[in-house]
Amino acid sequence: MTSSSNKLQNHPDNYGFYGDFGGAFVPEMLQKNLLELKTNYKHLLADKSFKQENNKLLRDYVGRPTPLYEAKNLSKKYGAKILIKREDLSHTGSHKINNTIGQIILAKRLGKKRIIAETGAGQHGVATATVCALMQLKCVVYMGAKDMQRQLPNVLRMQMLGAEVRPANSGSQTLKDATNEAIRDWISHPESTHYIIGSAIGPHPYPDLVTRFQAVISEEIIKQLQHNYQCDAPDKIIACVGGGSNAAGAFFHFINNEKVDIIGVEASGLGLKSGKSAATLHLGSKGILHGCMIPLMQTSDGQITEPHSISAGLDYPGIGPLHAYLFHTGRAKYLHATDKEALEAAFELSMLEGIIPALESAHALAALKKLSFQKNEIVVINLSGRGDKDMDTYQKHLRNE
Repeated sequence: MTSSSNKLQNHPDNYGFYGDFGGAFVPEMLQKNLLELKTNYKHLLADKSFKQENNKLLRDYVGRPTPLYEAKNLSKKYGAKILIKREDLSHTGSHKINNTIGQIILAKRLGKKRIIAETGAGQHGVATATVCALMQLKCVVYMGAKDMQRQLPNVLRMQMLGAEVRPANSGSQTLKDATNEAIRDWISHPESTHYIIGSAIGPHPYPDLVTRFQAVISEEIIKQLQHNYQCDAPDKIIACVGGGSNAAGAFFHFINNEKVDIIGVEASGLGLKSGKSAATLHLGSKGILHGCMIPLMQTSDGQITEPHSISAGLDYPGIGPLHAYLFHTGRAKYLHATDKEALEAAFELSMLEGIIPALESAHALAALKKLSFQKNEIVVINLSGRGDKDMDTYQKHLRNE
Protein backbone atom coordinates (compact mmCIF):
# COMPACT_ATOMS: atom_id res chain seq x y z
CA MET A 1 0.00 0.00 0.00
CA THR A 2 0.96 3.63 -0.35
CA SER A 3 0.46 6.76 1.72
CA SER A 4 -0.26 10.37 0.86
CA SER A 5 3.42 11.17 1.47
CA ASN A 6 4.59 8.53 -1.01
CA LYS A 7 2.19 8.64 -3.91
CA LEU A 8 2.33 6.11 -6.69
CA GLN A 9 2.38 7.07 -10.34
CA ASN A 10 -0.93 7.43 -12.17
CA HIS A 11 0.97 8.67 -15.21
CA PRO A 12 4.47 7.88 -16.49
CA ASP A 13 7.43 10.22 -16.17
CA ASN A 14 8.64 12.36 -19.08
CA TYR A 15 10.43 9.37 -20.60
CA GLY A 16 7.35 7.18 -20.43
CA PHE A 17 8.38 5.05 -17.44
CA TYR A 18 6.26 3.81 -14.56
CA GLY A 19 9.10 2.99 -12.22
CA ASP A 20 11.27 0.54 -14.16
CA PHE A 21 8.68 -0.21 -16.83
CA GLY A 22 7.62 1.52 -20.05
CA GLY A 23 9.68 3.86 -22.20
CA ALA A 24 9.84 4.04 -25.98
CA PHE A 25 12.14 1.56 -27.71
CA VAL A 26 11.38 1.93 -31.42
CA PRO A 27 13.22 2.10 -34.75
CA GLU A 28 14.44 5.52 -35.81
CA MET A 29 11.80 5.58 -38.56
CA LEU A 30 9.06 5.72 -35.90
CA GLN A 31 10.62 8.43 -33.75
CA LYS A 32 8.89 11.17 -35.72
CA ASN A 33 5.46 9.56 -35.28
CA LEU A 34 5.92 9.18 -31.54
CA LEU A 35 7.34 12.67 -31.13
CA GLU A 36 4.28 14.08 -32.89
CA LEU A 37 2.01 12.23 -30.46
CA LYS A 38 4.08 13.01 -27.39
CA THR A 39 4.24 16.70 -28.26
CA ASN A 40 0.53 17.07 -28.91
CA TYR A 41 -1.54 14.56 -26.94
CA LYS A 42 -1.67 16.28 -23.53
CA HIS A 43 -2.38 19.66 -25.10
CA LEU A 44 -5.15 18.27 -27.33
CA LEU A 45 -6.74 16.23 -24.54
CA ALA A 46 -6.90 19.36 -22.39
CA ASP A 47 -8.46 21.43 -25.17
CA LYS A 48 -12.03 22.47 -24.41
CA SER A 49 -13.38 21.63 -27.87
CA PHE A 50 -11.68 18.20 -27.77
CA LYS A 51 -13.29 17.44 -24.41
CA GLN A 52 -16.70 18.57 -25.65
CA GLU A 53 -16.54 16.42 -28.79
CA ASN A 54 -15.23 13.40 -26.90
CA ASN A 55 -17.76 13.66 -24.08
CA LYS A 56 -20.67 14.15 -26.49
CA LEU A 57 -19.75 11.03 -28.44
CA LEU A 58 -19.23 9.00 -25.28
CA ARG A 59 -22.69 10.05 -24.11
CA ASP A 60 -24.75 9.98 -27.30
CA TYR A 61 -22.90 7.41 -29.42
CA VAL A 62 -21.28 5.01 -26.95
CA GLY A 63 -24.06 5.21 -24.36
CA ARG A 64 -22.10 6.33 -21.31
CA PRO A 65 -22.28 6.23 -18.41
CA THR A 66 -22.56 2.44 -18.36
CA PRO A 67 -24.57 1.02 -15.43
CA LEU A 68 -23.09 -0.14 -12.14
CA TYR A 69 -25.36 -3.12 -11.58
CA GLU A 70 -25.91 -4.77 -8.20
CA ALA A 71 -25.69 -8.51 -8.83
CA LYS A 72 -27.91 -9.70 -5.99
CA ASN A 73 -27.72 -13.41 -6.75
CA LEU A 74 -23.93 -13.35 -6.93
CA SER A 75 -23.88 -11.20 -3.81
CA LYS A 76 -25.96 -13.72 -1.91
CA LYS A 77 -23.69 -16.58 -2.98
CA TYR A 78 -20.41 -14.90 -2.07
CA GLY A 79 -21.50 -12.87 0.94
CA ALA A 80 -20.62 -9.37 -0.28
CA LYS A 81 -22.28 -6.57 -2.20
CA ILE A 82 -21.07 -7.37 -5.72
CA LEU A 83 -21.47 -4.62 -8.28
CA ILE A 84 -20.81 -5.15 -11.98
CA LYS A 85 -19.60 -2.27 -14.14
CA ARG A 86 -21.42 -2.96 -17.40
CA GLU A 87 -18.87 -2.11 -20.10
CA ASP A 88 -20.52 -4.89 -22.10
CA LEU A 89 -23.40 -2.47 -22.69
CA SER A 90 -21.21 0.07 -24.48
CA HIS A 91 -21.72 0.44 -28.24
CA THR A 92 -19.81 -2.41 -29.96
CA GLY A 93 -19.99 -4.51 -26.79
CA SER A 94 -16.88 -3.67 -24.80
CA HIS A 95 -14.75 -0.97 -23.18
CA LYS A 96 -12.56 -0.70 -26.28
CA ILE A 97 -14.61 2.09 -27.85
CA ASN A 98 -13.72 4.48 -24.97
CA ASN A 99 -10.20 4.53 -26.38
CA THR A 100 -11.00 4.46 -30.09
CA ILE A 101 -13.37 7.43 -29.81
CA GLY A 102 -10.64 9.51 -28.17
CA GLN A 103 -7.89 8.39 -30.53
CA ILE A 104 -9.94 8.94 -33.69
CA ILE A 105 -10.60 12.57 -32.67
CA LEU A 106 -6.89 12.93 -31.91
CA ALA A 107 -5.94 11.43 -35.29
CA LYS A 108 -8.20 13.80 -37.20
CA ARG A 109 -6.75 16.79 -35.38
CA LEU A 110 -3.29 15.59 -36.35
CA GLY A 111 -4.41 15.47 -39.99
CA LYS A 112 -4.28 11.68 -40.43
CA LYS A 113 -6.28 10.09 -43.26
CA ARG A 114 -5.71 6.40 -42.57
CA ILE A 115 -6.08 4.31 -39.41
CA ILE A 116 -4.48 0.98 -38.54
CA ALA A 117 -5.04 -1.23 -35.52
CA GLU A 118 -4.22 -4.63 -34.09
CA THR A 119 -6.78 -6.88 -32.46
CA GLY A 120 -6.89 -10.17 -30.59
CA ALA A 121 -10.45 -10.97 -29.56
CA GLY A 122 -11.68 -8.59 -32.25
CA GLN A 123 -13.35 -6.12 -29.90
CA HIS A 124 -10.72 -3.43 -30.44
CA GLY A 125 -10.85 -4.08 -34.17
CA VAL A 126 -14.61 -3.66 -34.20
CA ALA A 127 -14.39 -0.49 -32.11
CA THR A 128 -11.74 0.92 -34.46
CA ALA A 129 -13.72 0.01 -37.58
CA THR A 130 -16.79 1.61 -36.00
CA VAL A 131 -15.20 4.99 -35.35
CA CYS A 132 -13.49 4.96 -38.75
CA ALA A 133 -16.89 4.50 -40.37
CA LEU A 134 -18.23 7.32 -38.22
CA MET A 135 -15.40 9.65 -39.21
CA GLN A 136 -15.09 8.32 -42.78
CA LEU A 137 -11.43 7.33 -42.51
CA LYS A 138 -9.77 4.35 -44.21
CA CYS A 139 -9.28 1.47 -41.76
CA VAL A 140 -6.95 -1.54 -41.81
CA VAL A 141 -7.05 -4.03 -38.91
CA TYR A 142 -4.39 -6.69 -38.35
CA MET A 143 -5.55 -9.88 -36.68
CA GLY A 144 -3.84 -13.21 -36.07
CA ALA A 145 -5.05 -15.89 -38.47
CA LYS A 146 -5.82 -18.18 -35.52
CA ASP A 147 -7.84 -15.43 -33.83
CA MET A 148 -9.74 -14.77 -37.07
CA GLN A 149 -10.98 -18.36 -36.96
CA ARG A 150 -12.05 -18.36 -33.32
CA GLN A 151 -13.52 -14.84 -33.44
CA LEU A 152 -15.24 -14.98 -36.84
CA PRO A 153 -18.31 -12.93 -35.80
CA ASN A 154 -16.06 -9.95 -35.05
CA VAL A 155 -14.21 -10.37 -38.35
CA LEU A 156 -17.54 -10.16 -40.16
CA ARG A 157 -18.54 -7.10 -38.15
CA MET A 158 -15.31 -5.31 -39.05
CA GLN A 159 -15.79 -6.09 -42.72
CA MET A 160 -19.39 -4.89 -42.65
CA LEU A 161 -18.16 -1.62 -41.14
CA GLY A 162 -15.84 -1.15 -44.11
CA ALA A 163 -12.51 -2.19 -42.59
CA GLU A 164 -9.93 -4.31 -44.34
CA VAL A 165 -8.96 -7.19 -42.03
CA ARG A 166 -5.46 -8.47 -42.75
CA PRO A 167 -4.39 -11.83 -41.27
CA ALA A 168 -1.10 -12.23 -39.43
CA ASN A 169 0.19 -15.64 -40.51
CA SER A 170 3.51 -15.64 -38.64
CA GLY A 171 4.38 -17.03 -35.21
CA SER A 172 1.42 -18.14 -33.12
CA GLN A 173 -0.96 -16.22 -35.41
CA THR A 174 -2.40 -14.35 -32.44
CA LEU A 175 -2.28 -10.86 -30.90
CA LYS A 176 1.51 -10.57 -30.65
CA ASP A 177 1.86 -11.28 -34.36
CA ALA A 178 -0.94 -8.89 -35.33
CA THR A 179 0.85 -6.17 -33.37
CA ASN A 180 4.09 -6.91 -35.22
CA GLU A 181 2.32 -6.49 -38.56
CA ALA A 182 0.66 -3.24 -37.51
CA ILE A 183 4.00 -1.77 -36.44
CA ARG A 184 5.54 -2.73 -39.81
CA ASP A 185 2.67 -0.97 -41.58
CA TRP A 186 3.13 2.17 -39.46
CA ILE A 187 6.83 2.27 -40.32
CA SER A 188 5.89 2.15 -44.01
CA HIS A 189 3.25 4.90 -43.80
CA PRO A 190 4.45 7.38 -41.15
CA GLU A 191 2.94 10.56 -42.59
CA SER A 192 -0.65 9.59 -43.39
CA THR A 193 -1.37 6.90 -40.81
CA HIS A 194 -2.30 6.86 -37.14
CA TYR A 195 -1.92 3.60 -35.24
CA ILE A 196 -4.70 3.12 -32.70
CA ILE A 197 -3.15 0.77 -30.15
CA GLY A 198 -5.90 -1.03 -28.30
CA SER A 199 -4.35 -1.65 -24.92
CA ALA A 200 -2.33 0.22 -22.31
CA ILE A 201 0.89 -1.00 -23.84
CA GLY A 202 3.38 -0.06 -26.54
CA PRO A 203 5.87 2.81 -26.74
CA HIS A 204 5.30 6.02 -24.81
CA PRO A 205 2.92 7.86 -24.95
CA TYR A 206 0.47 5.03 -25.78
CA PRO A 207 0.14 3.43 -22.32
CA ASP A 208 -0.68 6.85 -20.83
CA LEU A 209 -2.88 7.88 -23.75
CA VAL A 210 -4.99 4.72 -23.61
CA THR A 211 -5.22 4.80 -19.81
CA ARG A 212 -6.46 8.41 -19.88
CA PHE A 213 -9.28 7.47 -22.26
CA GLN A 214 -10.21 4.36 -20.27
CA ALA A 215 -10.12 6.20 -16.92
CA VAL A 216 -13.71 7.23 -17.63
CA ILE A 217 -14.59 3.81 -16.14
CA SER A 218 -13.27 4.53 -12.64
CA GLU A 219 -14.47 8.13 -12.86
CA GLU A 220 -18.01 6.87 -13.39
CA ILE A 221 -17.69 4.21 -10.69
CA ILE A 222 -16.90 6.90 -8.12
CA LYS A 223 -19.91 9.01 -9.11
CA GLN A 224 -22.22 5.98 -9.15
CA LEU A 225 -21.04 4.82 -5.73
CA GLN A 226 -21.56 8.31 -4.34
CA HIS A 227 -25.08 8.53 -5.77
CA ASN A 228 -26.31 5.00 -4.98
CA TYR A 229 -24.26 3.83 -2.00
CA GLN A 230 -23.08 7.06 -0.32
CA CYS A 231 -19.40 6.13 -0.56
CA ASP A 232 -16.49 7.25 -2.70
CA ALA A 233 -14.81 3.94 -3.45
CA PRO A 234 -15.31 0.16 -3.32
CA ASP A 235 -13.50 -2.09 -0.89
CA LYS A 236 -12.26 -4.17 -3.83
CA ILE A 237 -12.02 -3.49 -7.56
CA ILE A 238 -11.43 -6.48 -9.87
CA ALA A 239 -10.64 -6.64 -13.60
CA CYS A 240 -9.10 -9.06 -16.06
CA VAL A 241 -5.64 -8.20 -17.39
CA GLY A 242 -4.06 -9.01 -20.73
CA GLY A 243 -2.32 -5.94 -22.09
CA GLY A 244 -4.40 -4.17 -19.48
CA SER A 245 -6.58 -1.33 -20.79
CA ASN A 246 -9.89 -2.18 -19.09
CA ALA A 247 -8.10 -2.80 -15.80
CA ALA A 248 -6.05 0.41 -16.14
CA GLY A 249 -9.29 2.34 -16.61
CA ALA A 250 -11.05 0.61 -13.72
CA PHE A 251 -8.09 1.03 -11.34
CA PHE A 252 -6.93 4.52 -12.34
CA HIS A 253 -8.73 6.76 -9.84
CA PHE A 254 -8.15 4.31 -6.97
CA ILE A 255 -4.38 3.87 -7.28
CA ASN A 256 -3.66 6.33 -4.45
CA ASN A 257 -6.66 5.37 -2.32
CA GLU A 258 -5.07 2.87 0.05
CA LYS A 259 -8.48 1.74 1.32
CA VAL A 260 -9.20 0.05 -2.03
CA ASP A 261 -7.88 -3.44 -2.76
CA ILE A 262 -6.90 -3.50 -6.44
CA ILE A 263 -7.06 -6.97 -7.99
CA GLY A 264 -6.12 -7.93 -11.53
CA VAL A 265 -6.64 -11.40 -12.97
CA GLU A 266 -4.35 -12.85 -15.60
CA ALA A 267 -5.08 -15.85 -17.83
CA SER A 268 -3.17 -18.93 -16.71
CA GLY A 269 -4.51 -21.07 -19.57
CA LEU A 270 -4.00 -24.74 -18.82
CA GLY A 271 -2.10 -23.89 -15.63
CA LEU A 272 1.01 -21.99 -14.56
CA LYS A 273 3.25 -25.05 -14.93
CA SER A 274 1.62 -26.41 -18.08
CA GLY A 275 3.69 -24.51 -20.62
CA LYS A 276 0.42 -23.19 -22.03
CA SER A 277 -0.33 -20.01 -20.08
CA ALA A 278 -0.52 -16.24 -20.49
CA ALA A 279 0.10 -15.25 -16.85
CA THR A 280 2.96 -12.86 -17.59
CA LEU A 281 3.42 -11.36 -14.13
CA HIS A 282 3.69 -14.82 -12.60
CA LEU A 283 5.92 -16.34 -15.29
CA GLY A 284 7.72 -13.48 -17.02
CA SER A 285 10.97 -11.56 -16.76
CA LYS A 286 11.87 -8.05 -17.85
CA GLY A 287 12.42 -7.45 -21.56
CA ILE A 288 11.43 -5.26 -24.50
CA LEU A 289 8.46 -6.02 -26.75
CA HIS A 290 6.45 -3.74 -29.02
CA GLY A 291 8.33 -0.65 -27.97
CA CYS A 292 8.31 -0.84 -24.18
CA MET A 293 10.15 -2.42 -21.25
CA ILE A 294 7.76 -4.86 -19.59
CA PRO A 295 7.62 -8.32 -18.01
CA LEU A 296 7.65 -10.90 -20.81
CA MET A 297 7.15 -14.61 -21.15
CA GLN A 298 10.51 -15.50 -22.63
CA THR A 299 13.29 -18.06 -22.64
CA SER A 300 16.64 -17.50 -20.91
CA ASP A 301 18.10 -16.22 -24.19
CA GLY A 302 15.26 -13.72 -24.75
CA GLN A 303 13.06 -15.62 -27.20
CA ILE A 304 9.35 -14.97 -26.69
CA THR A 305 7.43 -17.94 -25.31
CA GLU A 306 4.11 -18.44 -27.07
CA PRO A 307 1.24 -17.68 -24.67
CA HIS A 308 -2.01 -19.60 -24.41
CA SER A 309 -5.45 -18.58 -23.25
CA ILE A 310 -8.92 -19.67 -24.25
CA SER A 311 -9.65 -15.93 -24.50
CA ALA A 312 -8.08 -14.30 -27.55
CA GLY A 313 -7.91 -10.90 -25.85
CA LEU A 314 -5.68 -12.21 -23.03
CA ASP A 315 -3.48 -14.35 -25.28
CA TYR A 316 -0.45 -12.04 -25.11
CA PRO A 317 3.09 -12.69 -23.76
CA GLY A 318 3.45 -9.31 -22.02
CA ILE A 319 1.54 -6.86 -19.86
CA GLY A 320 1.24 -3.08 -19.78
CA PRO A 321 3.87 -1.10 -17.84
CA LEU A 322 1.35 0.41 -15.41
CA HIS A 323 0.33 -3.07 -14.25
CA ALA A 324 3.93 -4.21 -14.01
CA TYR A 325 4.58 -1.16 -11.82
CA LEU A 326 1.55 -1.77 -9.59
CA PHE A 327 2.54 -5.42 -9.21
CA HIS A 328 6.18 -4.77 -8.35
CA THR A 329 5.37 -1.97 -5.89
CA GLY A 330 2.84 -4.24 -4.20
CA ARG A 331 0.00 -1.76 -4.70
CA ALA A 332 -2.11 -4.23 -6.66
CA LYS A 333 -2.58 -7.96 -6.32
CA TYR A 334 -2.66 -10.05 -9.48
CA LEU A 335 -4.36 -13.43 -9.40
CA HIS A 336 -4.63 -15.88 -12.27
CA ALA A 337 -7.46 -18.03 -13.62
CA THR A 338 -7.29 -21.08 -15.87
CA ASP A 339 -9.39 -21.66 -18.98
CA LYS A 340 -11.58 -24.03 -16.96
CA GLU A 341 -12.08 -21.54 -14.14
CA ALA A 342 -13.00 -18.78 -16.60
CA LEU A 343 -15.54 -21.00 -18.33
CA GLU A 344 -17.10 -21.94 -15.00
CA ALA A 345 -17.30 -18.27 -13.98
CA ALA A 346 -18.90 -17.33 -17.31
CA PHE A 347 -21.63 -19.92 -16.89
CA GLU A 348 -22.15 -18.90 -13.27
CA LEU A 349 -22.83 -15.27 -14.23
CA SER A 350 -25.07 -16.38 -17.07
CA MET A 351 -27.13 -18.68 -14.87
CA LEU A 352 -27.32 -16.41 -11.82
CA GLU A 353 -27.68 -12.96 -13.38
CA GLY A 354 -28.72 -13.50 -17.00
CA ILE A 355 -25.55 -11.82 -18.30
CA ILE A 356 -23.25 -13.65 -20.73
CA PRO A 357 -19.73 -12.23 -20.35
CA ALA A 358 -16.82 -12.18 -22.76
CA LEU A 359 -14.28 -14.90 -21.98
CA GLU A 360 -11.80 -12.17 -21.07
CA SER A 361 -14.18 -10.71 -18.48
CA ALA A 362 -14.92 -14.19 -17.15
CA HIS A 363 -11.36 -14.33 -15.80
CA ALA A 364 -12.19 -11.39 -13.52
CA LEU A 365 -15.33 -13.16 -12.35
CA ALA A 366 -13.26 -16.25 -11.56
CA ALA A 367 -11.57 -14.25 -8.79
CA LEU A 368 -14.74 -14.52 -6.68
CA LYS A 369 -13.87 -18.12 -5.78
CA LYS A 370 -10.30 -17.14 -4.89
CA LEU A 371 -11.09 -14.34 -2.43
CA SER A 372 -12.78 -14.05 0.93
CA PHE A 373 -15.25 -11.27 1.64
CA GLN A 374 -16.82 -9.55 4.58
CA LYS A 375 -20.58 -9.20 4.59
CA ASN A 376 -20.78 -5.46 4.00
CA GLU A 377 -17.88 -5.19 1.55
CA ILE A 378 -18.52 -3.44 -1.75
CA VAL A 379 -16.84 -5.35 -4.58
CA VAL A 380 -16.81 -3.91 -8.10
CA ILE A 381 -16.05 -6.19 -11.03
CA ASN A 382 -15.36 -4.57 -14.37
CA LEU A 383 -17.25 -6.57 -17.01
CA SER A 384 -15.14 -5.50 -19.95
CA GLY A 385 -17.18 -7.11 -22.72
CA ARG A 386 -20.15 -9.23 -23.70
CA GLY A 387 -20.00 -12.87 -24.75
CA ASP A 388 -21.60 -12.86 -28.20
CA LYS A 389 -18.21 -13.34 -29.84
CA ASP A 390 -17.45 -16.38 -27.67
CA MET A 391 -20.63 -18.37 -28.21
CA ASP A 392 -18.89 -21.00 -30.33
CA THR A 393 -16.44 -21.69 -27.49
CA TYR A 394 -19.24 -21.76 -24.94
CA GLN A 395 -21.27 -24.14 -27.08
CA LYS A 396 -18.30 -26.50 -27.42
CA HIS A 397 -17.98 -26.49 -23.64
CA LEU A 398 -21.69 -27.31 -23.26
CA ARG A 399 -21.42 -30.19 -25.75
CA ASN A 400 -18.41 -31.63 -23.92
CA GLU A 401 -20.07 -31.66 -20.52
